[in-house]
Order: sequence, then C-alpha cells, then structure tokens
Amino acid sequence: MTTTTPVTFDRRPDEYRHWRLQIDGEVAWLEMDVDEQGGLVEGYELKLNSYDLGVDIELYDATQRLRFEHPEVRVVVVTSAKDKVFCAGANIRMLAASEHHWKVNFCKFTNETRNGMEDATEHSGQTYVAAVNGTCAGGGYEIALACDRILLIDDNSSTVALPEVPLLGVLPGTGGLTRVVDKRRVRKDLADVFATRPDGVKGKTAVDWRLVDELVPRQGFREAVAKRAKEIARESDRSGEGGIELTPLQHRYVDIVVEKDQATITVKGPETDPGDLHEEGANGWFLAMTRELDDAILRLRTNEVEAGTWILKTVGDPEKVLAHERAVFGAKDWLGNEITHYFKRTLKRLDVTSRTLIALIEPGSCFAGSLLELALAADRQYLLDGPPIDDEDSDERATIRLSEANFGPFRMGNGLTRLEARFYGDDDHLAWLAREKDHELSAAEAVELGLVTDAPDDLDWEDEIRIALEGRASLSPDALTGMEANHRFVGPETVETKIFGRLAAWQNWIFTRPNASGPEGALRRYGTGQKAVFDRKRV
Repeated sequence: MTTTTPVTFDRRPDEYRHWRLQIDGEVAWLEMDVDEQGGLVEGYELKLNSYDLGVDIELYDATQRLRFEHPEVRVVVVTSAKDKVFCAGANIRMLAASEHHWKVNFCKFTNETRNGMEDATEHSGQTYVAAVNGTCAGGGYEIALACDRILLIDDNSSTVALPEVPLLGVLPGTGGLTRVVDKRRVRKDLADVFATRPDGVKGKTAVDWRLVDELVPRQGFREAVAKRAKEIARESDRSGEGGIELTPLQHRYVDIVVEKDQATITVKGPETDPGDLHEEGANGWFLAMTRELDDAILRLRTNEVEAGTWILKTVGDPEKVLAHERAVFGAKDWLGNEITHYFKRTLKRLDVTSRTLIALIEPGSCFAGSLLELALAADRQYLLDGPPIDDEDSDERATIRLSEANFGPFRMGNGLTRLEARFYGDDDHLAWLAREKDHELSAAEAVELGLVTDAPDDLDWEDEIRIALEGRASLSPDALTGMEANHRFVGPETVETKIFGRLAAWQNWIFTRPNASGPEGALRRYGTGQKAVFDRKRV
C-alpha cells in the first residue's frame, strides 16, 4: 500500500488532524488524538491512537516548532487525549498492506523523529516526559521510550508492551529493543520476557523492571503530571524568548532534479551577508537552507524510490557561506544552538538514507565549512581540476575549504565527525587537517589531504563521471545499501547506530520473510483469528 499522490512533509498546527499542541508557560502539552478516518492512504482506520506516516509527520512538525517557536518551553508532556489508551502503535493494517520500501521508510522516519525528541532533551534543555494514561503498546511504548522520563497511570489495567514478536512476527520498528536495554538499562533476561509477553507489564512491576520511572494515581492524574513537569522544568538550563515562526517553505536554496534512476540536489549559497538571526527568522539563509534540504531528503526518499543515486552539488560564494556559518556559531544563544543542531540532524538524515551519494565539486561551487559536510557525507567526492566545462578560457577553479564546522558541531550518529570517520584512528592526519582550516584548498591539495576521491581534469571530467555513475547504476541496489551503510558508520557503536544498523537491518530482513509477510505469516494473519504458520528453520 502506497499513495500515488506525492507525500509532502510541510505541516502547520492549525492543519493537524492527530495532535493537539498546548503551551502553558514553560510546559507544553502534546496530546495524541488520532483521527480514525485520517489515514495518509486509504484502506485502514487509525483506531486506538494507532499511527501511520501522516500522524508521525505531524509529530515531527510539532517537535520542530517547539524548538524554534517556543524557546520558553522547558518540558514537553506527551500524552493521549483519549480515555484509557495512550497509543496502540503503528497501524497493523497499514503495515500488512504496504510495500516493503514503504514499511522501511516509515520506520526510518519514525526513528528519526524519536531521535529528534531525545536530541531536544540532550542539547536544547527541552525535556520530553511521557504521561502514559492508558494502554501503551508497540510503537506507542516506543514514543514513550524516546522521552526522558515515563510516568504510568496506576489504574491496575494500563500496561506498557512491545508485542511485535509474539503477535506479528516482526521486531519493534522504532528502536524499542535497543532503548529498553541500552537506554533504560532493563536487565536482558527481563527484557527477553517483556518482549515476548503480548499482554505487557503494568504497575509496580513496570517500575521495578525500569520500564517506566514512576506511577501516578488515576485520580488527579493530569494535575500530578503537571506538578511533576514543573519540577523537571526547574532542572533545565533552557532560556530564551521571542521564538521565530517556521513559515511555509519557499524552496529558494535547494533544487531537485530527478532523471530516471538518479537525482541531483543543488544547494545554493547565500547571496547576501548575514544579518541578525532573530530578525531574519526563518528567512535567514542557514535556517531556510536547512529546512529545504531536510524537506528535499524526505520527499526524495519517500516519493522517488527508484532514484538510487543522489548527486550533491553546491553553487555560490564560499566566503558568504562561511560568514553565515560564523553568525550562527557566534550567536551563543538558543537560536544559534537550534540552527546548529537542526543542520546536524539533517546531515544525519542524509547519512542513513539508503542511496548512493556522489558529490561533484566544480568551479562556482561553495563546498566550504558546513556545506563541505555534504561532500564528506557522500560515498565519493569528485573535484574538477580545471576550468568550467562550458568555459575553457575561464580562470575560475574549484576549491574546498575546511572550517571549525568540520571538527565537531555536526557529529554523526556514531559520535564521530565526518573527518574522524573518514580518517578513523589516524590522529596525525586529523591534526594535519586542523592546520589547514580556513585555507582555500586546490584540487592537488584536496587530493593530497585525502578529502576527495579523485580530481579528473576538464578533458576527462565528463567521461569519468559518466563511467562512475553508469558503473554504480549497474550494481545491485540491495548490495549497495548494505555496503554503503557499513562503510559510512566506522568506529564505535551507539544507541543510534544500533537502531539504524543492527536493528534496522534485522527488521528489513524480517519484513521480507514469509514468517512475517507471507500469506500465512503473522503480520498478515493478525486479527483474522487464524494462527500464523511458521517455517521453523532458523536462518
């Protein structure tokens, strides 16, 4: 099940069908109230606060607005507007009927949204608290797991559960298994019991097993949660006022062109010098560019599933890019912090996108500092050593520029900078690169420093790029996806890399297996009254 209408990701609170956002001073209430008839695709009802991609797009929009439009908010309470049900998780009918790529992209986006909630808690002082006021299962519990603290209503019936293994023959798709043991430090044998109990765990046992933090009586539940939220708010160092409105996207700085099996993403640098970040608001180049790039990645990933190669380009003045970068880093306030972390999260979205990424660095490009991170995120980088292809008499040459942006602010999911991942364990080389900061690097210097894959001259450029792209397109997309993911994430494992690597890889495989998705599989037979028929051979 997919939609023939392209999916869009631009939302506004007055258009929400599934969430209510209320601001009460330093505490925000984000209440889930899913419209049963509001599915993104026809063919299923979103009962019991179950969700699909459309529900999660609204959640993502709300989390973004809380960070940029409400700097006064220190605590976000995530709860349900429905009685006796928090969230039943991802809609099973939707999953069972969806094509494989839709399932995987859906899980990937929901993972990124949950990671963003954790990022807000860690880096923005905007702590997420789950107020679980009813049954909380599967993806519903995974929403709660993304919060810093979980408060469970103590009514002798409300439970938390991850029932995917016993009921559906799949795994929790949004990091549940990893967060239970790595984040909440649930003992692994108890985690094993928990993940194989379809009825879940409630009350004191849930607290003792560390599945939730505390119980709250049903009588006066909201008041008790509000009191607890205000106590948590006092622990936050978040401060700010005068939030900026995230106005509708205008697509001024990021262009997309899709041709057959590849897409070209061109990021345009700023045309003017930076102004005051707060006065410019959502129109400031750095924030506007980041929003457009984020949107471009999401739309391409969801709507253009056969565009297996993405070509990354930039156009503009490197000096102006670096000036805008310095304005963001130098702001030293909540807005500069939010823009920095937003660009970090957008680059992370690019890192985990299952596409071949090729950066083409040509005369007139502006791969400097923050925008050089796009090239460093790519699987290969080609730099044209010579004049522009269409103007052989020009003196213009392609260069790249390292800045402070390449040495810390935009770390990957493995906790490394992209330079540290590129030169893993080579401290001497990293020190050499640090000495080259703020220098314009020619083709020869970029090759010597190992910052590009190759630097063909203007005579060979078109043939070299054509051969590289054609060769890539001839290979198995599945093998490329696995190869790229393994190469990109060198070094240490983190909760994030486990979710997108180990857990996602297993789920991806399980989604294609007959035990889950076959005609007699658990995912398809769920709710029919028929038991799943399993192939018992272990693989």
